[in-house]
Amino acid sequence: MIDPTLGVFILMNNYFHDVATALLLATSVCVWILHTKFKGITDQATTKYFLSVYAATTKLARFALWWVLLAGVPRIWFYMDLEWAHAAGKGQIPAIIVKHILMFLIVGTGGHMWIRLNKEVKRIRAAQGL
Repeated sequence: MIDPTLGVFILMNNYFHDVATALLLATSVCVWILHTKFKGITDQATTKYFLSVYAATTKLARFALWWVLLAGVPRIWFYMDLEWAHAAGKGQIPAIIVKHILMFLIVGTGGHMWIRLNKEVKRIRAAQGL
C-alpha cells in the first residue's frame, strides 16, 4: 500500500511526464516550422531572431527530455500500483507497447530533426559571423 502523499506525488509526476513528452514534440515541431519559414531569408535581424528562438526552444526541449527520462523512473516503479487498469487486465500490455513504440518514434524523429537543424544553425552562425 502506498502512502497517500507519495501517491499524489507520483500521480503529479506522471501527469507532468505526459506534459513533458508533449512539450518535447511541440518544441521540435515549432523549431522545424520556424526553420522552414526561415529558409532563404538572409537579413541579419531575421537571422538573429531565428537563432534566439532556436536557443530558447532548445533549452526548453532539453528540459523536457530530461524530465521525460527522470520522471519515467518513478512512473515505471509505481506503475502497477497507480496506473494498471485492472478492468483491462493483461490486454493493456499490447497497448502500452504500442504507446511506447510511438513515443520512441516521436522522440527519435524529434531528436533526428534537432541534430539536422543544429548542423544548419552552425552553418548559419558561421555564414553570418555570429
